[in-house]
Amino acid sequence: MIPAELQPWFVLVLVVLVFLGFVRERLPAEIIAGLAVLALLATGILATDELLGVFGNAAPITVAAMFVLSAALERTGFIDRMGRLVRNAARLSPGMAIALVMAATMLLSAFINNTPVVVILIPIVVSLARAMAISPAKLLMPVSFAAIFGGTTTLIGTSTNILVDGVAQARGLAPFGMFEITAAGLALGAVGITYMVTIGRHLLPERDSLAALLPDGSQRRFLVDALIPQDSPHVGKSLADAGFQRERGYRVIDVIRGDQSLRRDLDAVILAGGDRLVLRSRIADVLALKETGHVAFGGEGEHAVEPIGSRETVLVEGIVGPGSRFTGRRIADLMLRRRYGVYPLAMHRQGENVPGRFDEVKIRLGDTILLEGAAQGIKMLVDEGQIINMIQTDARPARRDRAWIAIGAIVLVMLLAAFEVMPIAGLALIAAIAVVATGCVDADEAYSAIRWNILMLIFAMLALGIAMDKTGSVALVVDNLVLLLGGLGPWAMLAALYFMTSTITEIVSNNATAILMAPIAIGLADSLGVDARPFVVAVMLAASASFATPIGYQTNLLVYNAGGYRFGDFIKVGLPLNILMWLTACFVIPLLWPLS
Repeated sequence: MIPAELQPWFVLVLVVLVFLGFVRERLPAEIIAGLAVLALLATGILATDELLGVFGNAAPITVAAMFVLSAALERTGFIDRMGRLVRNAARLSPGMAIALVMAATMLLSAFINNTPVVVILIPIVVSLARAMAISPAKLLMPVSFAAIFGGTTTLIGTSTNILVDGVAQARGLAPFGMFEITAAGLALGAVGITYMVTIGRHLLPERDSLAALLPDGSQRRFLVDALIPQDSPHVGKSLADAGFQRERGYRVIDVIRGDQSLRRDLDAVILAGGDRLVLRSRIADVLALKETGHVAFGGEGEHAVEPIGSRETVLVEGIVGPGSRFTGRRIADLMLRRRYGVYPLAMHRQGENVPGRFDEVKIRLGDTILLEGAAQGIKMLVDEGQIINMIQTDARPARRDRAWIAIGAIVLVMLLAAFEVMPIAGLALIAAIAVVATGCVDADEAYSAIRWNILMLIFAMLALGIAMDKTGSVALVVDNLVLLLGGLGPWAMLAALYFMTSTITEIVSNNATAILMAPIAIGLADSLGVDARPFVVAVMLAASASFATPIGYQTNLLVYNAGGYRFGDFIKVGLPLNILMWLTACFVIPLLWPLS
């Protein structure tokens, strides 16, 4: 047992360790948070009954139901149809395209979870960029930013709002109305879109995604595995004699024979059947090498013994999206050739080549994999939700005849919640069950749509928040902040709170940040003797307003690889936007919720 006087410090240290774990990403975020809960239980700081109590919190249940409703809108083709309308209307000029795409994305994201909105829009926006003969990078980052803007305009726009509202209610605040934050969100969105259309678009890079580069080749290089079959004419030759020369576009990083690496002296290697070459090469050169039939590609160990051959195939760039079972697994373990007739040719992560043998790397959300195989195999991968196909958008038949049911369910949830007919958790559950019962989405698809890892993270962070409140850690943080900044007045404290929340969100999960910062916001307001509502709104907005890094918000991570961005692109475009959002929020919030 830890003495009572040390418990606040122990919990704060635990919070810091959790944040560091989130940044380092050695373990999934929900596991890191779960280990913190384990420590709280083991030390007696958190009782078992207190932990079980978080599973009765209405906010995570509401989030789960909204995932199902978003899946219904996606499955019935509503999001795709809206995206196509925008694509057809936006073929005027780059500035007009950015404005229309961002406005439509913001509108959709106000009522639908913004992650599936971006998932659906990625291939649509890529096709729009191709039609306009501009780089997809000119449109994809604005789409992600607009999805974030839209999430700040309604209570259900993003799970962050729902969670902050739940934390606030648990501490005695009145529930937020469905459209209570709409005016503030629209103000931020209007300023953000104006910035992107006038200034931000000139800061966006001229950079292509892998899919856009395939027709004419590229100087961007990837790490690729190549297998020397037993009957290959390369057997018995040195690497140079076999044609694997830098002058011809191939740089051999390693030769693996069995379990042994021969990279120490590559010049002396004489190729043998079964050798695996690790090449750094352009995609165009890789494809030319494959066409010779003298090497094979794949990554399925002993089964990858023959080249793909002359059968008709399609080449696609697949992004590992939310809910994919590929996340956390090695490419070598997926058995793509046997299950789908698809071969992985290359892999890209966060703007960089993946070091080492890419088939041995554990896949993360947002990774890009170059796949070749039968069209049916690619379709199966997309249908199962394993990848987002950037080339084909209509991968499975939409249940368009049921779209009115899914739309009606969302509209009723908003209206009935706005008139306080029933708490939003109950309404969302009823609507989620209704869209499954009416066939808008299958039961299996509904279960798959729920991001269980996010829910587990939310539950764990709620438990950590309870421990902070129980031990006095929140009071400790608040007292020190008041000591440092209290003399500057409520407005300065509001600005500091927004800045802190926005900064933390750039490197840590937005939901985790919101859950921990909401009690601090309420404590600060109480210490200053002012209304807590504007401080809670500041946390809502700041926890979502993540633009300066691709890892701060999930939609940023999705477009990171799709647009071929580099980390610095987000800093260059997003950091000024963060500052602009901070100034706008600090001006608008006190106008709508007086600091008194």
